[in-house]
Formats: sequence, structure tokens, C-alpha cells
Amino acid sequence: MICAIHQPQTFPWLGYFAKILQSDIFVLLDNVQFKKNEWQNRNRIKTVNGWQWLTVPVIHNFGQTIKDVQINTSINWQKKHLQALKTNYTKAPYYSEVMPGIEKLYKNDWMNLAGFNIAGIRWIIEKLGMTTPIIEVSDIKELHNHPEISPDERLILITKSVQADSYLSGAGGHNYLDKTLFPKNDLKLLFQEYGHPVYRQVYGEFISHLSVLDLLFNEGPNSLEIIKGGIR
Repeated sequence: MICAIHQPQTFPWLGYFAKILQSDIFVLLDNVQFKKNEWQNRNRIKTVNGWQWLTVPVIHNFGQTIKDVQINTSINWQKKHLQALKTNYTKAPYYSEVMPGIEKLYKNDWMNLAGFNIAGIRWIIEKLGMTTPIIEVSDIKELHNHPEISPDERLILITKSVQADSYLSGAGGHNYLDKTLFPKNDLKLLFQEYGHPVYRQVYGEFISHLSVLDLLFNEGPNSLEIIKGGIR
């Protein structure tokens, strides 16, 4: 049984959902430090002039965990996001099928970044027709008794707590994981290999590593098979 673990990001890229597909259970890790200007509160969409950020404005303190980061509600970010999506994807083949679900998501009065991100991820998973069970790390009671463990030990504890015997890391894990620690704890360590697929986009040359929203607008029901096509 394979477990994958990742921070809840804002409308993640295709490889994020490929990682979910490759796992038997996926854990959303929202109790680690928030990193500004990465993928935890923003992602990219395509425009006629290239790409642009879709950013959730936040109020946070250094060292704060993702689950404690609040959204800056003094900014009408929902309206800005929806306008950007309407402007850039109205002519996309599946705009009329995808946009109502996004608009419904944005109608909520979101106060917390993790709550918005997790809701977005769960909506995309449902839209794609994926069936991998998703749990939040806050539901894993074993972690509450070990607040001072190292990042690698946290991953091991989570993997064992969900009864998995293998941990699936992103490719970047080659650079920071202690690869000897997992077999010492009777776990197999796997690394994701993902080749970004090319799919149709509304205009201009193809741009990879955008939010999965770009794929949904352009490919609709074909999106899941396209994501699977990048798995190596």
C-alpha cells in the first residue's frame, strides 16, 4: 500500500494529481511551515500574453503553519480570480462545464488558506473522477504525541499510521530525504517520475506546469487520461 503526502496547494499542477493517482492514500500536510511566494497560496494560469499568477492574499507571521494562515479578506480576491478566469478561458472548449463549480467554490466566505486549498483540491479530485482516499494530517492522532520529530520521521509516522508499507515522494525528495531512514523503519521509499504531457490550449504556444484548471478548461473529460499519460 502506497502513501503520498503533500502540503495543500492552491489549484495545483498536473503532477500533484498524478501523485494522488499513484498512491493508495493521500495525506494533506497542513501542519508544516507556510512558505510565502511558493505554491501554497498561488498558482499560474494562461493568458494571451503568456502566464499570470492567481494569488490568494494572506496575513501570516514567520514560522506559522499552513493551517494557521489567514486570508486577507480586505481584498476582493475572489472577484479578481473569477474575472481572470473568465477573461482568459471563456473561449476554452469546456468553460461552461467547469466554471460553475469554480464559482460555487468562490462563493464561500473563506477565512483560512488551508480550508480554501483543501476544498479546491477535493473539488478537482471529484471533477476528475479520482477515487484515492484523501485525509488531512490533523485527523492522524499519532502525530499529536510527537510534536518534536524531524520532517523525515513525520513522514514515516504518517505512512505507518495509515497502514501503508511504501512512501511515495516527489522527485525533489532525492535532494533532502534521508534515504536510509525509510528501510530502517520497514518502509519502501519510492520517487515519482512525471513527464509533463502536452495538451491543447486556447491560444499561443503550449505552456507547461500551469494549474490543473488550465487542463480542465481545455480538455474537460479527457483530463484524467492526460494526467495519467505523464506517469512514468
